[in-house]
Amino acid sequence: MSLKKTLTIAGSDTSAGAGMQADLKTFQELNTYGMVALTAVVTMDPETWGHDVTPLPIDLLDKQIKTALSIGPDAIKTGMLGTEEIISRAAQAFKDSDAEIFVVDPVMVCKGEDEVLNPGNTDAMIKELLPLATVVTPNLFEAGQLSGLGKLTSIDQMKEAARIIHERGAQHVVIKGGKALEGQEAMDLYFDGKTYTLLITEKFQSSYNHGAGCTFAAATTANLANGQSPREAIINAKGFVASAIKYGWKMNDFVGPVQHGASNKVEKIEVATKEV
Repeated sequence: MSLKKTLTIAGSDTSAGAGMQADLKTFQELNTYGMVALTAVVTMDPETWGHDVTPLPIDLLDKQIKTALSIGPDAIKTGMLGTEEIISRAAQAFKDSDAEIFVVDPVMVCKGEDEVLNPGNTDAMIKELLPLATVVTPNLFEAGQLSGLGKLTSIDQMKEAARIIHERGAQHVVIKGGKALEGQEAMDLYFDGKTYTLLITEKFQSSYNHGAGCTFAAATTANLANGQSPREAIINAKGFVASAIKYGWKMNDFVGPVQHGASNKVEKIEVATKEV
């Protein structure tokens, strides 16, 4: 059996709920062969769960990318890219590859933090990543930064942000509203350049959702690698991560990760769509 190969250029979450650990678990669940080029290691203070981000040397990242590209990834996704130099390296990795799929998860903060890791990263993402992106998957905060609109609180604001991000080069834009929007439904907005579509599921408990964003982007990447259209890949990724959130679990007093295998092993959740 031949598997499609999926490469994540991302950081390591030592707690293993997010980052490249979430990517690899998701790739495995969705029947692709996952590979990693590691950008940073994130550790947590056991007493407070405060995050410490340690970038890896750029020459080590280059060696990893060279190794991975020699294997021939069919699809590449990005996660935590902590510096402008690393963002540039990730963009060049896609250009140097034979992959036709590039999914950008524009990670800007660690869970529990509310400041951009490196403010210059936003401009670098806009300049270097968006023009290459098959799909970009920002949350509300990240979409506000990438579009220049700031805080987004409504569907209309999400639509405007998606339009701007698409104009900046991304072929397909998914803005994750998720638990942040008011109401009983978890809604994300998908824009393909022509049509705005809400992706809707029930809003499940939100306490144990660590890794949801990484998991969604990784699922989109795997689905695309396996031949699904962008719309199919995104809708199915939404269902995959909804199941993962519904069956998330408490790991310690600070955090609970999503259950990456829930869609395959427990319950597959259907996603409703609505054009707006």
